[in-house]
Amino acid sequence: MNATTGVVVRKDVPSKQRVLCAALLLVAAAGLTACGGSKDKKPGQSLASVNGEEITITQLNEELQRANVQAAQQEAASKQLLESLIDRQLLLNEAAKDKLDRDPKVVQAIERAKALIIAQSYMQKRVGTITKPTKEEIAEYFNQHPEFFSQRKQFDMRELIIATSAMTPELKTAMDGAKSLEEVATWLDTNKVAFTRAQIARTTADLPPELSSKLQSLPKGQLFIIKEGERSLLIQITDIKDAPQTLAAAENQIGQFLFNKKSKTAADAELARLRAAAKIEYLNKSAASASASASAAASAPASAPAAAAPAASEADSNARGVAGLK
Repeated sequence: MNATTGVVVRKDVPSKQRVLCAALLLVAAAGLTACGGSKDKKPGQSLASVNGEEITITQLNEELQRANVQAAQQEAASKQLLESLIDRQLLLNEAAKDKLDRDPKVVQAIERAKALIIAQSYMQKRVGTITKPTKEEIAEYFNQHPEFFSQRKQFDMRELIIATSAMTPELKTAMDGAKSLEEVATWLDTNKVAFTRAQIARTTADLPPELSSKLQSLPKGQLFIIKEGERSLLIQITDIKDAPQTLAAAENQIGQFLFNKKSKTAADAELARLRAAAKIEYLNKSAASASASASAAASAPASAPAAAAPAASEADSNARGVAGLK
């Protein structure tokens, strides 16, 4: 977790942008890893002093580690990161003068970040001995899911993106009677309805199984609608083609997915153990109901490698869109 002092290293970062990055990190850093203070500092460790507050080599090394800087780039990155630490200390000093560290919202944010870091550290310690998947396990998963790999299909599609608020009965009627995307685009232009175009490609590894199955049953040129909150997508399939992936190409992806799945299983088991041993009381019915729904959603099994699956919001919208297929 990079909640405390994470810094992204880039070449030639403008000073204003560097200050902004330091400001964004101020709240979390203030209560967790303040750059100042002279405790436990050894002679020769200090790299800089900011109004009497020292910045040490230990702090710089931690920033380098968090940023995952390659050896060849460490010299340049060290200079940049040292400047970021100086900027951060300046902001911390000014915040202390304004007593921002006592602001209730700041205190709450610090406590939340602290709790997350400690909880994650505990969980990492508990599940840190999980072994990586074997080649046999990876091959077994590959063979059990041909739809993601050996029999993977690719859908090439064009789409019109329209505000959901613009989906009037007249527009829906025009869509229902249209035989092509261009017919709808012409209607939108004529009626001065704003829209944008896009071309996309998705595979059976990217989409929920129900939607993938439905798309494969549709003929080329078929129009269908997917609603995504404030926007609606009118999509036309232009091609469906084979896009197989070999075991060698998918091995790392499957391995990471299975490792993440093992880690999640271990984490869930530890949480279940802690819950069973604890006395948990919900003080209102709505909280208990929400907790039960969240637990059910969290326990849903994963079906595709994480690298191949769409983001949660996209998957949800695609799943909802099944009902909108024409």
